[in-house]
Amino acid sequence: MADISTPNLDYNDMLEAWDINDALMGGTLEMRRQGENYLPKWPNEDEDAYKKRLSVATLLPVYEESIKQNIGRIFAEPTVLSEETPAKIREYAENIDMEGSRLDVWAQQFFSLAFQYGVAHALVDYPRTDMKEIRTKADENATGGRPYVTMLNPRQVIGWKSKVEKGKVVLTDLRIKEVIIIDGDDFGQKKVEQIRHIMPRRVEIYRRSEGTNGESVWTLHESWNTSRDDIPLVTLYTKKTGFMRGTPPLLNLGLLNIKHWQSQSEQDNILHVARVPLLVAYGLDRNEELTVGASTATIFEDRTKNGLEYVEHSGAAIESGETSLEKLENQMRHAGAKLLRAENTSTKSVDQTNEERMQENSPLYTMANSLEDALDNILQIMAEWIGESCGGNVDVRTELDVSAQVFDSSSALAVQSLRQGGDIRQIDAVRVLQALKFIDQDSRPEEVIDELKNQSVMLMEINDANRE
Repeated sequence: MADISTPNLDYNDMLEAWDINDALMGGTLEMRRQGENYLPKWPNEDEDAYKKRLSVATLLPVYEESIKQNIGRIFAEPTVLSEETPAKIREYAENIDMEGSRLDVWAQQFFSLAFQYGVAHALVDYPRTDMKEIRTKADENATGGRPYVTMLNPRQVIGWKSKVEKGKVVLTDLRIKEVIIIDGDDFGQKKVEQIRHIMPRRVEIYRRSEGTNGESVWTLHESWNTSRDDIPLVTLYTKKTGFMRGTPPLLNLGLLNIKHWQSQSEQDNILHVARVPLLVAYGLDRNEELTVGASTATIFEDRTKNGLEYVEHSGAAIESGETSLEKLENQMRHAGAKLLRAENTSTKSVDQTNEERMQENSPLYTMANSLEDALDNILQIMAEWIGESCGGNVDVRTELDVSAQVFDSSSALAVQSLRQGGDIRQIDAVRVLQALKFIDQDSRPEEVIDELKNQSVMLMEINDANRE
């Protein structure tokens, strides 16, 4: 029977891919703990032999390293807030989650989560306040109340509902599974599982309790009203498969990494057997016993009919296994680099793949733009909490942005010449200079022109004062 803990059908569809991500990100130890899930037993393989083979298996961490490298490309430099960002929002950015995390550090963790699972969520919240005690803004400020953001692993978001309003999909219901720590007597602690049910203007907390028949049931623990007419959730997608749904963008690389884990185990087992030569005795009667050792001697009457010799593996299987692993590693390099290219289906050499850098309009660069939009939305919701009309913008400095900081002076001079000749409007000149990255791309051209005009007036006043 369905209850508050029953996940959406779409949620269950995402779990298999997420499990692959978690296993690979856990490294060798986690892959060993997964056992037969990712390293199947061979037909008729003894249980003890399998355990020994599993205990020495080692994961090549290509998937994990690829994720870390791509995240580093997104955050080549610390994030920058735009000039119009309110002072209060700048202050909040120094401790965005009320746990001591700066915005740029938090954003990196947020993107890492989305890059692993294909989707990640951020809930912008406000501490609960007693409306009887707080009547003015000053009372609220005195309590230290301020908006903050909570990062949600997509595994926590088990259920949601939505509707279409004015052509836009709007979230109307959200269920978040949490585990909290409650202090007990003396120094004891216990973990309590709960579900946070969020709706417009209301929040409910459900916890497990014992039912009338002794079974465990979910019951309403507490609830309260909120001031928002919407659910302040911001979702970041890196590979969207639907509303509130995503899949790991490097899933194909993960599957290749698992295949390498299995092939490497087989290769190690072949090496273990092939490196040891086999002692073969020939010419002995069926019931004849032979003792072989350092302190014993073996006597044969006819060396042409009786004898001992070592037989070694030809090595063909070893060489074939090594070649297969090398090809698999090259495939993983290509799969890991595809997010960097605008045309990610092209075939490139291994050297080209190793030297690959992020390109404009590549999937990874698009993800960086999506991250900027998500962070802007978070700041906007925080601004709404404190009565500000604008929350400002966040500039994520990617590898491409940093490497492209070489200014095209000839183009800038051409724009200046056209402007002075009256061939283009001032606003068009500003837009071109923004595209050339001489002027902040997040600034509004009208505001830039206004600042330039005011600056000219101030310079004229200073010159007049100097003449006097």
